[in-house]
Amino acid sequence: MLVNAPRPTRPRATWDVFCRVVDNHGDAGLCWRLAADLASRGVAVRLWIDDARALTWMAPHGQDGIAVRAWPTTDDAYAVAAAEPAAVVIEAFGCGLPEPCLRHMARAHASSAHASSTAPVWINLEYLSAEPYVERNHGLPSLQGSGIAQGLTSWFFYPGFTTGTGGLLREADLPQRQTRFDRRAWLADHGITPQPGERLVSLFCYPNPHLPELLRALAASPTLLLTTPGHATDQVAQALAQSGGPPNLRVQALPWLTQLDYDHLLWSCELNLVRGEDSLVRAIWSGHPFLWQIYPQQDGAHASKLSAFLARATRTGDPALTEAIWRAAARWNSLSTPADEAPWALLDATASMSAWENLCCAWRSELTAQPDLVTQLMAFASAKSGSAQAKI
Repeated sequence: MLVNAPRPTRPRATWDVFCRVVDNHGDAGLCWRLAADLASRGVAVRLWIDDARALTWMAPHGQDGIAVRAWPTTDDAYAVAAAEPAAVVIEAFGCGLPEPCLRHMARAHASSAHASSTAPVWINLEYLSAEPYVERNHGLPSLQGSGIAQGLTSWFFYPGFTTGTGGLLREADLPQRQTRFDRRAWLADHGITPQPGERLVSLFCYPNPHLPELLRALAASPTLLLTTPGHATDQVAQALAQSGGPPNLRVQALPWLTQLDYDHLLWSCELNLVRGEDSLVRAIWSGHPFLWQIYPQQDGAHASKLSAFLARATRTGDPALTEAIWRAAARWNSLSTPADEAPWALLDATASMSAWENLCCAWRSELTAQPDLVTQLMAFASAKSGSAQAKI
């Protein structure tokens, strides 16, 4: 009698994610979320990072399937840490791959005519933007014409807000976790006790000269402002020391939160002020009103980037609401004129805040209907690879 032999288990594909930290919170945070999402879908991830200190509070317990590796500086160090060949290599935000990795990829490419050797798929994961060039450039190849990587091809992968882009990072179980979330219990566990009628506002920001204005605007309604460590807590403390606390405004400085608890903070607040890319996406998934402080650039490129984002985020809003959101966002990003005497009027109108909440929820639903970034990224890598390893 024939006995059916057990079907062999296909080994987990290995992906390398390379990250250089420019902004501790944004670069490291987004790359960790990417690695964690990949690992939850059965991918073995090596996260190569030149400064992993922020991960000690973002993800203090790590995650199965993720190995954090120091940025490799020698061929021997890379070879030891990367004993398992990678099916996919992610270069995050144009950080530049380390030379040991490039040499390894070039050797694999040179010998890829043999069945036993396949060069990994090299993907350049770009910054998030709503500007038109994103759809034009998403998925395009870049043939390396010189240097160590000569002959290799990298592929541009652009996150975005439309079906013509790579989408946004969104865990598969995010809607279910939000449905189960107990706001009252989470706040109590973290020592946050709103008073009756008091709204909750979170603040995560870069240095911002308009922060004193914002504090006065928030004080138009009873508000408990929750500040994150660093610039937010320090600036608020300085502003209050100089002018005293406005009536109706209480402030509570928070400790460092894990990424999961930062999500919970955003879910708990009626208004979130966020900065950079990672917290922007998490604010969108919260479904609550938010203001985004975009990373300022010396050439002023952030102005057009913010305008493109606002046009996308508010395109279905009532004209009056849309104008109010634009005015507040422009002021918060130092892009409005001094003649605008009421940029914060939106924050003191219950009806406007309710309409803003509805607009945010509607946009979240629209974006949730699109494929998420990791789903698209895995399909893209599979399509660009001749290796069964990458076809997950």
